[in-house]
Amino acid sequence: MSGESKKNKSAVPIIVGVCAAIGFGAVYAMVGGGDNSAKQPTAENSVTPATAAAKPAASGLKNEASVTPVQVAGQAASGKAGLRGADGKLLNRGAMTTFVFKKTPMKISKPPAFNGPDGKSMTLSDLKGKVVLLNLWATWCAPCRKEMPHLNQLQEELGSDQFEVVAVSVDRGSAEKSKKFLAKVGATALRFYHDPTAQASFSLMAIGMPTTLLFDRDGREIGRLVGPAEWHSKDAQDLIKAALAAG
Repeated sequence: MSGESKKNKSAVPIIVGVCAAIGFGAVYAMVGGGDNSAKQPTAENSVTPATAAAKPAASGLKNEASVTPVQVAGQAASGKAGLRGADGKLLNRGAMTTFVFKKTPMKISKPPAFNGPDGKSMTLSDLKGKVVLLNLWATWCAPCRKEMPHLNQLQEELGSDQFEVVAVSVDRGSAEKSKKFLAKVGATALRFYHDPTAQASFSLMAIGMPTTLLFDRDGREIGRLVGPAEWHSKDAQDLIKAALAAG
């Protein structure tokens, strides 16, 4: 074996190791998941797939999760697409700085199935006609627990037959644990949605937990935010109102 061949062969484990460390965030960044330049999530913002697999027990509402390195590189493109305010500037600012717009609203090829408030299976197509803010959460995810009151407040203030916060629990098995948690934090404005198989995260290519996706009335993804956010804030409401006005 030549020296050059030995050198290339020895580099393979290093490359594989780096790819493993980068994780799903790299895939999302490379395929254009991030379409505008913005300030990135900090280490407090999300639970990585590896962390999620371990399902740590949450102690209080302190955010003890971490973010993968490439989640920090996921919003590196031009920033010309997306919803804009009256000043002509993109609405991923302030509390929504880490919201990532798609270049154009994107149809989900395989919409995930989950159980609706009546316990029956449904998909995003059943919500067609509404602007939907779909949040993936779990009781074992500390950041998810922290932001739930904000999502509830957003639903209280803007929820209607035109807009809904669809918070989907991905706790496996019985729905009772998730229902008890929502009752405990007083999230009474949110209707209960549950994915007992926890497959929605994979179908939507969610690279962390929580992940929140904004869909237009045709069920196309406008963009997403990885990690917890102040969804009751004026910045978040401006984003939702712009989506509603876009038709």
